[in-house]
Amino acid sequence: MDGAGNRSIICFATHGDDHLDAQRIRRLLEPLRPEPYAFAYKRKVASAIGLLRAARRRRPSLIVMEGTGIAGGVAVIAIDALLGVPFVVCSGDAVGPYLRLRSPPAGLIGALYERLLCRRCAGYVGWTPYLVGRALTFGAPRAMTAPGWARTRATTDARASIRRRLGIPADALVVGLAGSLDWRESVGYVYGLELVRAVVRLERRDIMACIVGEGSGRGRLEELAGVDLGSRVLLPGRVPPAEVADYLAAFDLASLPQSVDRVGAFRYSTKLSEYTAAGLPIVTGQTPAAYDLDDGRFWRLPGSAPWSPIYIGALAELLEALTPEALATRREAALRERGDPFDMFAQQRRMCAFIEDLLRERASQPR
Repeated sequence: MDGAGNRSIICFATHGDDHLDAQRIRRLLEPLRPEPYAFAYKRKVASAIGLLRAARRRRPSLIVMEGTGIAGGVAVIAIDALLGVPFVVCSGDAVGPYLRLRSPPAGLIGALYERLLCRRCAGYVGWTPYLVGRALTFGAPRAMTAPGWARTRATTDARASIRRRLGIPADALVVGLAGSLDWRESVGYVYGLELVRAVVRLERRDIMACIVGEGSGRGRLEELAGVDLGSRVLLPGRVPPAEVADYLAAFDLASLPQSVDRVGAFRYSTKLSEYTAAGLPIVTGQTPAAYDLDDGRFWRLPGSAPWSPIYIGALAELLEALTPEALATRREAALRERGDPFDMFAQQRRMCAFIEDLLRERASQPR
């Protein structure tokens, strides 16, 4: 990109070099030709020390960190303080509230760390505008939003092919989701739990739940499904990333479970961009995104969280009364042409302009 000159940028992801976050940040920065640093999630301390050494050796103009892992965050703060190398932090979660789910002390430490990260960074890139506002409130000098994009598109005839593979009848209406099925002990929840609990109580038999993914909570879903496992509740397990879009094409309605609190309210789920690309109507909670992005395709359910009885009851009522005509109306809204907030090239362009402006201003400041 013009104006890049000899400036160098190091980028890394605190979740590890093999994580999708690493692919995301490299793609966002691609026109600037960043130098990726292979941060290892399972060797965080060693990776943080290695990053400090790499920064001292290379003396980059900027470090861009995707994620808010403490080892990586402490490293970039130290590099800024000791070497004068500024950093940009990219995040999809409010750190303090997220860690508070583990314990109040962890939440307190996370809140202090999040504020320090925002105050010390040269810029903040949030996955949502709500996180951007939070970062600016905490002292980030500048910020922008880059919400993500769909990695793949469905192949030809994907819907019919996947439905045959899963044994879904032609007249069945499928509500589904794709994600990591990790059990959260603190709230007794795993993605898809609300779908299973709603579907097994339905009188009608033509509604099916399809929950794509793997994790520690899958066994809980199997137990909840009981005799409906394999018929009204499908758990195909983990699928290759390249096939996720094909499975989404087999859905009629996508579930986007988010709590209406300081964790869920700040988020866009990572699957929202893929549901959007698939043209799926979406059922979710009453979060800011469900209003801000609604173009007629959202069903918003009451309840503080997807594990609450109110939410599950409302979901069951919606599914019991759901008609193909209602789905068609919502799907038409989902497919209607509009400005796509998840367009990768638009985000890439904004990201690079953001970095260029930041570096230009940095270079003009007196030493």
